Amino acid sequence: MQGKTITLLGTGAALALVLAGALAAEHPAQKRAVDLPPSADLTYRIEARQKGITLGGEALVAWRVGGGKFSAINVSKAQILGKILDNRSEGVIDDYGLAPARFHEKRFRKEATTANFDRAAKVISFDNDKTTYPILGGEQDRGSAQWQLAAVARAAPEKLVPGSEWKFFVVGRRDAEVWTFKVVKRETIKTGMGNLTVLHFSKAPPPDQKGQRLDLWLAPAHEWYPVKLRFSDDEGEFVEQTIEKIVKK
Repeated sequence: MQGKTITLLGTGAALALVLAGALAAEHPAQKRAVDLPPSADLTYRIEARQKGITLGGEALVAWRVGGGKFSAINVSKAQILGKILDNRSEGVIDDYGLAPARFHEKRFRKEATTANFDRAAKVISFDNDKTTYPILGGEQDRGSAQWQLAAVARAAPEKLVPGSEWKFFVVGRRDAEVWTFKVVKRETIKTGMGNLTVLHFSKAPPPDQKGQRLDLWLAPAHEWYPVKLRFSDDEGEFVEQTIEKIVKK
């Protein structure tokens, strides 16, 4: 029956099914203990280089958790360009931790996209794309992934030894992939809140692929909040966010 379905769908759709099946096969659907960071507003300083231009700016993240629900709203603004990123992840808390219901993102000069997590039908879909993925448990999106990692870290800090890896199935604008966060080491970084002792994580693209690298620094003495993030690629472009202020709510 499966072979007949692929034949009728055609080459492109068949390939999409094969790829989705392969991703599902490596899906790290495992339950982990989590301890969610308390609600807070976080203000970051932005430094970026895009299209050969160096820019500064500010990012505001509103993290809210309570009543079995969560939301993470990120609004980033750059000098001259104005708003360059506006995304929102919202959902509930389940046995896997954060369980997004909807992820909406609007990037500078790109159309808005929305990923929907239909937990009754157990499927992830996109408003602007026909690709779908199964919900097996523990799925995150680009807005919730850092908070899920912080929740895992808070629950089991003794397991975060250099070289250890933490995998999450992460949904993006029109697709999804497994993100592997590797613990690098403990460091001290300069921030608007002074020098902070942090744990450095790195998420690199698969060895056989080009893609965006994400470095993330969590601060154990400050509820394990993400206090620095750096998105970079092979072409030397990057966006870096460093904490300036944290206000608990």
